[in-house]
Amino acid sequence: MEEENAGVPNTGKKHDSETAADLERVTDYAEEQEIKLDIENAFQLIGEKRQQELNKKARRELELAKVKVNKEDIELIANEMEISKAVAEKNLRENGGDVVKALSVLVNG
Repeated sequence: MEEENAGVPNTGKKHDSETAADLERVTDYAEEQEIKLDIENAFQLIGEKRQQELNKKARRELELAKVKVNKEDIELIANEMEISKAVAEKNLRENGGDVVKALSVLVNG
């Protein structure tokens, strides 16, 4: 068999290695594109989740803003618990404007 191919250069192995290298490059490119797409999808999901959380927080803030509270109650809680008026007001709103409940939550954690 070697005698038949003695005068012909062996280009088969060279062709096979070039083909394998080309295939490897194509495979690498496809894998890179897949990874890039996965990363883009992950960032999109993170962005959507963040937006959902912001929307939920905004809705909650609107709900709390609707709760009627007295300035005297805010001052009472702030003075008794030695907290800022903003914290006292938020706690009072979260407890439906009920001073006793708001104080109880602050005392009991």
